[in-house]
Amino acid sequence: MTTAVRVSDKLVSEAKLYSKIDSRSVTGQIEHWAKIGKCAEENPDLTYSLIKEILIGLEELKQGECSEYKFG
Repeated sequence: MTTAVRVSDKLVSEAKLYSKIDSRSVTGQIEHWAKIGKCAEENPDLTYSLIKEILIGLEELKQGECSEYKFG
């Protein structure tokens, strides 16, 4: 489901810049920032880097890229 949302021109301009760096659409960039921000609010003790690693790990699991961890 898609919903039109109004955002500031400044946010769109910044998203255009970052979207080119990260090879995302402008919408994809804003969605990415929203997902990171939501995770940060729900987990205030986690760093941005750790949140990003967790999201990467979850996506890898969805794509079946996982292996059993062997202790020791």
